[in-house]
Amino acid sequence: MADIRYFENCETLYMKIVLLTHERELTRATNTGQWVTQVLADAAPVITWQRKSPSDELLQMIASGNVALVFPSEEETNPLKVDDEAFSEKSSKAAVIPSSTTSKPSALAQFDALVIIDATWQEARKMYNRSPYLQALEKVSLTPKHASLYQLRRNQVEGGLCTAECAIEILNEIGENELAAEITALLLQQLNLKA
Repeated sequence: MADIRYFENCETLYMKIVLLTHERELTRATNTGQWVTQVLADAAPVITWQRKSPSDELLQMIASGNVALVFPSEEETNPLKVDDEAFSEKSSKAAVIPSSTTSKPSALAQFDALVIIDATWQEARKMYNRSPYLQALEKVSLTPKHASLYQLRRNQVEGGLCTAECAIEILNEIGENELAAEITALLLQQLNLKA
């Protein structure tokens, strides 16, 4: 078993990674959001999505700060890229974040929080389509260099990542490689147990 450190308060994180979780995910053994919250603790709050009554906590967070949704963008005509010489805040509808190490500041630096929908791809689409407050958020699309390691569920989207892999990509992008490695170790542990 890997030597995993759990962070009570991720004081080094300048943003929260919010898991908007479908209620079915809370009891699924294959849920990977649990590894994100286990490592990031308070920096990764879990909010259970409810169709008819959105979370007041999430709505307040959206109203008070720069919050974006990690979700594939249908419109990437003028994406905000990490390797641009200069980028301006809120310059586009979608921020495309390539998974790479860069010495330039991350395009993610403009956000106080990123929301990841923690659900199956089918559930995530329904949650998005039934939540106008999610549709109104700026989108951050991840472009991973590698295919998802997570193959425990059927009907996965090509190029799609599981919740833990999204968090890992974000953490690597903002220079929190140690935290990303902690989540990766837990994810690999889960995948090896199921294989």
